[in-house]
Amino acid sequence: MHVDLTHPITTGMQTYPGDPDVAVHDHASHEDDGYRVSAVELGSHTGTHIDAPSHVIPDGKTLDEYPLDRFVFDAVRVDCRDLGAREPVPAERVPTADAECLVFWTDWDAHWGSDRYLDHPYLSPAAARRCADQGLAVASDTLNPDPTPTPAADSDEPDGFAAHHALLEADCLVLENLTGLDAVEDRFELRAYPLALRGDGAPVRAVGAV
Repeated sequence: MHVDLTHPITTGMQTYPGDPDVAVHDHASHEDDGYRVSAVELGSHTGTHIDAPSHVIPDGKTLDEYPLDRFVFDAVRVDCRDLGAREPVPAERVPTADAECLVFWTDWDAHWGSDRYLDHPYLSPAAARRCADQGLAVASDTLNPDPTPTPAADSDEPDGFAAHHALLEADCLVLENLTGLDAVEDRFELRAYPLALRGDGAPVRAVGAV
């Protein structure tokens, strides 16, 4: 059985603050043209997507430099549903895992499309380093493994993109904005093939095998 863990791409969908707006509209129609074509405008980090090292590292690898099998992960789900808004995942919550990816399950996808979605839990820098030290990719059902800037941000939160840097500098890929993690087991196969963009990131169709 396969479970779709992907947010659909739709006009006006939520994005990281300042990222390009998303629009999907008719370019050709059955009535006028005899066929249908949609025009799609979006950023490379739209919706459920994967980050390549070049996202935060000027000379980092781009997605096209990875073989397809790097986008198939033996994944372990880490239950973080007890964490509240803007609460960090501490290093001690990161398991020692004989796997390829840790999937942090916060249930924050329940807030998708709202302002509250921006005030998600995030990886502490120490937690991100612990993942990187094990060579593990990281996925989550949040907008960002780092805290997203909003008016609710606390002055003691880490600045910038510490988790991104810790992971991507170690060649550990990052997947963001998963949804529906309640439908998979604690260990599952995660497939997340990106669009064939030669760059810093791309939307994926994330699928869990259960």
